[in-house]
Amino acid sequence: MEYVAVLLPSLVVGLLFWFAMKSIFNADKSERQAEARAQAEADAGAAESRPGSNGAPNTGTNASNGNGTN
Repeated sequence: MEYVAVLLPSLVVGLLFWFAMKSIFNADKSERQAEARAQAEADAGAAESRPGSNGAPNTGTNASNGNGTN
């Protein structure tokens, strides 16, 4: 029984440390996911606002119809 009394404080501190580190890593993971989602939304919004964002190169005027649209 002496061994339990000696090891119990170390085990409790170890478990507290483990839970603290687990929560820190989970918070970091969710923060990275949120940052990736925000970056993807920003990239998608920027791609929609750019001319020629439909996948075709922006060549300026269209010689076939002459109205300057692609």
